Amino acid sequence: MEKNNISWKRVVIFFIIATLMSNIFRFDIFELKSVLEKLPTWVFIFTTVLLEGSGVIIGALIIIPFLKKERKTEISLFGTSKSKSLVMVIIPIIILTIIGVTNDFEMEYHLYGLIAAIGTFLYCIMEEYGWRGYLQEELKTLKPWKKYLIIGFIWYLWHLTFLTKATVGDNLFFLGMMILGSWGIGQVAESTKSIVASACFHMIIQIMMFNALIKNGIDGTEKIVILGVSIVIWFVIIKKWEKENTFANNFKNKSDYREESKYKKG
Repeated sequence: MEKNNISWKRVVIFFIIATLMSNIFRFDIFELKSVLEKLPTWVFIFTTVLLEGSGVIIGALIIIPFLKKERKTEISLFGTSKSKSLVMVIIPIIILTIIGVTNDFEMEYHLYGLIAAIGTFLYCIMEEYGWRGYLQEELKTLKPWKKYLIIGFIWYLWHLTFLTKATVGDNLFFLGMMILGSWGIGQVAESTKSIVASACFHMIIQIMMFNALIKNGIDGTEKIVILGVSIVIWFVIIKKWEKENTFANNFKNKSDYREESKYKKG
């Protein structure tokens, strides 16, 4: 019989791994960036991205197998459709490459747009493996408002914003954003079961607000174009995705019912 208990011990271990490993590099404790900056630009960018997101994905990859021993998990890298997941991520990467991103590396801005887009997406994938791939699965038996409130609060704590010079107001605003983001991206994860699809929406939030690779490299109008085009196309894809999932689930339920009926008659 499948267990549905939440292991808060797993949650704490995941949080400790994610926070310690990622923030060592995010706050540059060992001053590695001055060394990494000597590498080719694209190598520096991808290395920095991988290091800063490492804690969340490593924590998730360590903890998820223990969760799977207790119960089946539904959210995976591509969810219920690899093709739809890949189409979703290609859209913002293409748009950002076409628009281009001005940068301090003196790199051709279309090429840098491609590198920044891929780097941002890789970072979002690593985070989403933790927040949706593990934590949302761990807490899925809770009521939605409790689940997203807890995920948002843990996501906020992971950033350690309260240790920076940010004001109380800034911290409260950021906490609210994390809770709202947990709910919004969480809905995408529920519909698609896809970490990639979730990472796409995470990527848009990064581009619009916090992303260190893009910063002011694109203007407000360009951000709106990326947001508008991506969201419209994604909405169409997800609606079709949801219909296909509903059909597949109904078919499976009918098949299970027939098998059960045969078993009872036998």
